[in-house]
Amino acid sequence: MLSFFQAIVLGFSQGITELFPVSSLGHSVLLPGLFGWHINESANDFLTFLVATHFATALVLLFIYWKDWVRIVKGIFRSIAAREISSADPDAKLGWLLIVATIPAGLAGVLFETQVQKIFIAPTSAAFFLILNGVLLFGAELLRRRVARRAKNNAGAADADKRLAGELSWWRSVKIGFLQVISLIPGFSRTGSTLAGGLLVGLSHEDAMRFSFLLATPIIAAAALLKLPPLIASGNAQSIEVAFVGALAAAIAAYFSAKFLARYFKTKTLMPFAVYCAVAGAFSLLILR
Repeated sequence: MLSFFQAIVLGFSQGITELFPVSSLGHSVLLPGLFGWHINESANDFLTFLVATHFATALVLLFIYWKDWVRIVKGIFRSIAAREISSADPDAKLGWLLIVATIPAGLAGVLFETQVQKIFIAPTSAAFFLILNGVLLFGAELLRRRVARRAKNNAGAADADKRLAGELSWWRSVKIGFLQVISLIPGFSRTGSTLAGGLLVGLSHEDAMRFSFLLATPIIAAAALLKLPPLIASGNAQSIEVAFVGALAAAIAAYFSAKFLARYFKTKTLMPFAVYCAVAGAFSLLILR
């Protein structure tokens, strides 16, 4: 059973690392091992905690992008009513692009998430894959130079949704979705994998981050809504209270993280996060072994 102090620490960690490209699940597995906390990561109360903190993060993203989601959902319904996806309606196209990009990770999560996390839930595994996450971010930055010219085609569009709808094809959106699948492995970051995917198909850092955050909202919220009710129904009042405290900490951290990253990726790159993942993963391996 988590203490309230542990819930706050892990909640803040989740809220930050879910949106930073450094793997929230990897840190949730690593930190207890590094601090010597005796926590059963497979226990229902810990799963309740993780689901609650993820749901809180999704709610924060929904709050930040609420006006965008209203436009996107309206656009989807317009396209359904018209029975076509018009290039003249960027909100509709962006909505369908997000749906297409969600499908690979959604299917993989339903079919393989439990099996993958049972195999790789150990702290040493999370540390190793955190290093590989750094390699992924580093590689995406290097390879982006070869495809950066694509981002210039719609760079003049002032509206972010118009830029994304213009720059992303259906196939490029699917590529980003497939990269998101590897985030099922603790140590790989969902934000990192989708940011890397966005860069590799030619998006700017700012637009790749926006698409990543929009993509995160439905898949995190859906996973949480599927898992949270049965876990809460277990009736363990203390674990529910601990999960609530952790969720509150995660929401606060996620809000400030999202605001910071929105400014950061206007001019900066993934390189500092790549270095952090490699160093943190290697250091964790040394300590844990």
